[in-house]
Amino acid sequence: MSHLKLMKLLYLADRESLRLYGLSMSGDCLVSMPHGPVLSMTLNLMDGDVESTSPDGWESLISSKDNHELSLIKSELQIDRLDELSKADTGVLESIWSQFGNLSRWEIRDYTHQHCPEWEDPRGSSAPIRFEKLFQVLGHPADESERLAAHIYEQQHIDELFAAL
Repeated sequence: MSHLKLMKLLYLADRESLRLYGLSMSGDCLVSMPHGPVLSMTLNLMDGDVESTSPDGWESLISSKDNHELSLIKSELQIDRLDELSKADTGVLESIWSQFGNLSRWEIRDYTHQHCPEWEDPRGSSAPIRFEKLFQVLGHPADESERLAAHIYEQQHIDELFAAL
C-alpha cells in the first residue's frame, strides 16, 4: 500500500477514535504537512527515521518503504495478536477501511484536505495540530474541547515519563 494512503487511513482512524471516545488510538502527535494531516511519530517510523522501542514493534510487522510503498512482512496478520488494540479500536479501523479503503492515495489525500478543517497548509513545512482545535471542529464546545485535550496532554506526559525510565 502507498505510505501516503496508509498514513491518511491511520490519521482518519485516530481522528474517528477522538470523535467517538475522546481518546487517541495511536497516542501520536498530529501535524499538518503539505500532503495533509499526519501522525508524526508514525510517519517517522514509516520513513525509517526512528526505530520502534519494542522488539515486536513496527519493524517486525511492516516492511521498509520501497518506492513509496509499505507492506506486511508476514502475509497473514492475526488480529488477536494485536493485543494493544481494543475491540473499539478494531471497530474504528474496520469502519475507516470500509469508508476509504477503495480510494487511491491521491483521492484520500484530497479528502483530508477538503474534510479535515483542522489541517492548514504549512506551505512546505509542518505545523502541529492542537487537540483543542480538532475537538472543536469535531463539534465539541470550547470548554469540553479544552478538557479533552488536557487529558490527552496529561497522558502524553505520563508516557514520556515512563519512556525516560
